[in-house]
Amino acid sequence: MATQAVDKTGFKPKAIVKKLMVALPERSRIVLESRFGLGTSPERVTLEAIGKRYGITRERVRQIENHALAALKKSPAFAQAEGAFEELERIIDGLGGVVCEDDLLNFMTKDKSMQNHIYFLLVLGDPFKYRKEDDEVNRCWYVDHELATKVEGALKSLYSGLSDEDLIPEGEMIDRFLKELQNINDKHRNSEVLRRWLTISKSIGKNPLGEWGQASSQNVKTKGVRDFAYLAVKKHGSPLHFREVATLIEKMFDRKAHIATTHNELIKDPRFVLVGRGMYALREWGYTQGVVRDVVREVLRKNGPLTKDQIIEKVLKERHVKAGTIVVNLQNQKYFKRGKDGKFTLVK
Repeated sequence: MATQAVDKTGFKPKAIVKKLMVALPERSRIVLESRFGLGTSPERVTLEAIGKRYGITRERVRQIENHALAALKKSPAFAQAEGAFEELERIIDGLGGVVCEDDLLNFMTKDKSMQNHIYFLLVLGDPFKYRKEDDEVNRCWYVDHELATKVEGALKSLYSGLSDEDLIPEGEMIDRFLKELQNINDKHRNSEVLRRWLTISKSIGKNPLGEWGQASSQNVKTKGVRDFAYLAVKKHGSPLHFREVATLIEKMFDRKAHIATTHNELIKDPRFVLVGRGMYALREWGYTQGVVRDVVREVLRKNGPLTKDQIIEKVLKERHVKAGTIVVNLQNQKYFKRGKDGKFTLVK
């Protein structure tokens, strides 16, 4: 793991941090090692826990931490680490100039201890600024404030143009995002960087099929069988039997889907319409809700008087049933009547 970090950075983060720490008094060094997880354990220790260890307040621990960081910036070791800071700056720029903290650290190494040392150098280095996490964005690092502002503004504008139902293919989403960005460097106009910038937003998300939309939408934030069923049927593009839906969920998402559970979820979810015996379609495809009789009524309401064959043709586009079932429904004189011209109309 450590070798991976060296290969990605061109320097040894742990060795540099070790040289920096030599310049500090013991307590200051221990506070920084504890706060940033630089010791034998990669776990970061809270201000309260450190305060209890020394019998001081958490605010006093914070003061020691800040004083120690300031002291390190004035030390000879800090000047000697300039090459490492420049390399980190190059990496951030190569990842797009603005990058989520998790993406940056995971790109450099998967080793938690090594990540802590790199994070410490980010906090210490002058070129690096961070956007703190809030309800709209994930914590990210940047070296160009103007670029960071443009990216965040474009993300907000992109989100404002999405409805709760939108599911946008990744290529189209990247094109939309690019239109929101103005006067950015050509080196940032590539799918990899734009995709990485999209992950900065907490308001925009991607579902398991790689489609983008509002992160809070059930079409993106899949929580259970019904959401996976929706994505499976939508991807398939035509009505499916509930048994086929369960099979498709397991195949597409490697997720166990019991047939009975899947059927129950399809029944309860208003996004689905029963279009035949055990067959379900999506309401958004234009299917009429209800039994065959309701579909026949809707067909006549939209089109006016129709012959039996015309009605059968149109209803079969809505329901996977036998023609005879439609004919039986037409014989219900409470709802339908046949004129002398052989055409059926609705009973008023």
